[in-house]
Amino acid sequence: MPNPLVLLSIPALRETDVAAMRHLRSMTAGGEIVELVPSFPCVTCPVQAAMTTGCGPSEHGVVGNGFFDRAHRRVLMWTAPNECIDRPQIWDFLSHQPRGYRSAVWFPLHSQGCEADFVCTPAPIHNPDGSESLWCYTRPVELYGELRDRLGHFPLMSYWGPRAGVEASRWIVDSAVLAARRWQPDFFYIYLPHLDYAAQRSGPDSPEAAAAVAELDEVLGRLSEGITEAYDETPLWLAAGEYAITPVRHVCYPNRVLREAGLLAVCASDDGEQVDLEHSRAFAMVDHQFSHVYLADDDPQLVRRVVDLFRSCEGIGEVLAGAQRSRYGMEHARSGEVIVISAPHSWQAYYWWLSDDRAPRFARTVDIHRKPGYDPVELFLDPAMQSIPLDAGLVRGSHGAPAVDPSQRTVLVASEPLRFSGPTVKDTDVFGAVLSHFDFR
Repeated sequence: MPNPLVLLSIPALRETDVAAMRHLRSMTAGGEIVELVPSFPCVTCPVQAAMTTGCGPSEHGVVGNGFFDRAHRRVLMWTAPNECIDRPQIWDFLSHQPRGYRSAVWFPLHSQGCEADFVCTPAPIHNPDGSESLWCYTRPVELYGELRDRLGHFPLMSYWGPRAGVEASRWIVDSAVLAARRWQPDFFYIYLPHLDYAAQRSGPDSPEAAAAVAELDEVLGRLSEGITEAYDETPLWLAAGEYAITPVRHVCYPNRVLREAGLLAVCASDDGEQVDLEHSRAFAMVDHQFSHVYLADDDPQLVRRVVDLFRSCEGIGEVLAGAQRSRYGMEHARSGEVIVISAPHSWQAYYWWLSDDRAPRFARTVDIHRKPGYDPVELFLDPAMQSIPLDAGLVRGSHGAPAVDPSQRTVLVASEPLRFSGPTVKDTDVFGAVLSHFDFR
């Protein structure tokens, strides 16, 4: 019988960070560390799907943290359930082994509705008055009530937004330890997001980012102690860095580019200017350092016009259209007709308004579902307004562009030698490493 395996998904974990993390080094002593190259797009949902399916986006279908639902003409940002992943995941394979290995999935994206034996992921209840009630989706369904009674509610305000901090990762670890003690799953997949926050706010090499590394290492010490007590044997630890965050000093606004070219339409409302999806010939769903640009039709002249617009923009590294998207395995039905990729020093903001007094009301709030793109400015607070500022220049770190140099890569750390073929592995290789541990052929 193979020993249990715990896979930690830790975005922005670099080799220099591991050197400063005594608990992580102790957990993985005697193993190995290799450079991890993330699939493009190098953002949360696609990379987690790559690690758990062994496939790229053209096969697993997760082309970003969100996409445009063409059939219903609506933006889906951070809302898609597990069924959006088009390929089986690690736990699907393990459950069908003769041994029937049991899996636990703790907080990775798109895990709501997955077929793992035990699941916990945020699922706040949206009330009719616009407020939210704290809750998590769990399997079994009664589990969140039990965790809440033991640990208090999951601190959602610490998971994202201006108050994001280590408390969320600490709750994830404490709840995972309780689950391990109760069920001893053979495979445990745990997402710990803490290193994401300071690296985006202040830059990946800032004192704040170094402090976050120390905070997360203390949390890993709690996890190591708790998991060791829960199992009768030492687990195999795998810590995957997902993607690296790189310093940025420039921001591009794809929707403003499209608006000024007369391709994006807006409509006025009591809530400020909104994108008019019905009358726009093109609009961009931005996601860190890339955008999917969705077009009203596949008119070749429109495609060429959009490509030419962005190729002349400062901060843009590549513009891909049609079959060119296959360069990064992005030729999928959910992808935009045009994909715009930043240079490593730049990132992309979703803003379309040309004057801040016309910004939609939700722009100044933490509202990850209504915004047609990722908004790292939600990590900041405007003290005077007690709201989110509208200054995209505050952001100091980003990710998502293809990992073309070592500064855009992270590491995979294992507590046992896994005998990879070289000093560098892809995120899709994590899938095979896990299944090989459980003798899956």
